[in-house]
Amino acid sequence: MKKYILGIESSCDDTSAAVLENYKILANIIAGQEVHKKYGGVVPELASRAHQQNIIPVVDLALKTAGISKHKLHAIAFTRGPGLLGSLLVGTSFAKAFALGLDIPLIEVDHLKAHILAHFIQNETETRKVPEFPFLCLTISGGHTQIAKISGNSKMELIGNTLDDAAGEAFDKAAKILGLPYPGGPVIDKLAQQGNPDKYQFPKPRIEGLNFSFSGLKTSFLYFIRDELKKDPQFIDNNKNDLCASIQKTIVEILMDKITAASELTGIREIALAGGVSANSLVRSELVSFGERLGWNVYIPEFQFTTDNAAMIAIAGYFKYLDGEFASQDLAPYARSRNE
Repeated sequence: MKKYILGIESSCDDTSAAVLENYKILANIIAGQEVHKKYGGVVPELASRAHQQNIIPVVDLALKTAGISKHKLHAIAFTRGPGLLGSLLVGTSFAKAFALGLDIPLIEVDHLKAHILAHFIQNETETRKVPEFPFLCLTISGGHTQIAKISGNSKMELIGNTLDDAAGEAFDKAAKILGLPYPGGPVIDKLAQQGNPDKYQFPKPRIEGLNFSFSGLKTSFLYFIRDELKKDPQFIDNNKNDLCASIQKTIVEILMDKITAASELTGIREIALAGGVSANSLVRSELVSFGERLGWNVYIPEFQFTTDNAAMIAIAGYFKYLDGEFASQDLAPYARSRNE
């Protein structure tokens, strides 16, 4: 039987609404916020205001694109957290009111779990191969770097987490040090393709187990650039591509070391990738390379599902709908992951 789920995502600076028919995506609309670029990062108050302006037009467009009436919806799924509280409040409040007005179930979704479940979204033109349980998922974004063991749609165990900064934060901080525009991660990726990744060596943290740490690398990169600029004021301009390639290589090596250790520890060779930083070209190519060498089945998300989007919220909501896991009207959003 066809079930139509409306997903709403508003955890940071993208307002998104999506409609799924069971596993199949019918619409996935995303409205970005250009206002943050001049500040070099997301300004929470401006983000929440923009969400208020965008959410109704975005939901309306999603329904029109999907070609269905709001009265055909079976449930409303929304991001409860983690994220910016002001932004989450907008999405939460809208989802509550819309579900109440339509008299249909309300479903809360954890943003990080949704990134993982995005692998199960199907499009209308082809059937995508999906991970088999159990599988490992490396989730990398601006705010989180985690390894989870997924044994079922609702059975997820966090086995590795960042102790301080996330990989995406390390990319953005390095970009800011180099004077690159925001968001810096994609710019580093682009410039790195023209550079020598072995030109400069940066220290990798020695963290036992499967946890991550990127604060030391950020500090080391900052001091290295500061010292080199004292000797040559044009150092960044003369070596920008090589610097980007070198710092990118270091970050990706840290990620690959940990997911390899996780596979060896668990014996699991089904390996998936998720989160905004999974769009990085070196992360994707290295994971494929490691998979070929170590006999992994590797699952890399489509680019449209790497950044924050409502389709992943809708698919997570669909699984909860099948299990009858509905939310009450009195819940509140949460800023930090419950695993932190």
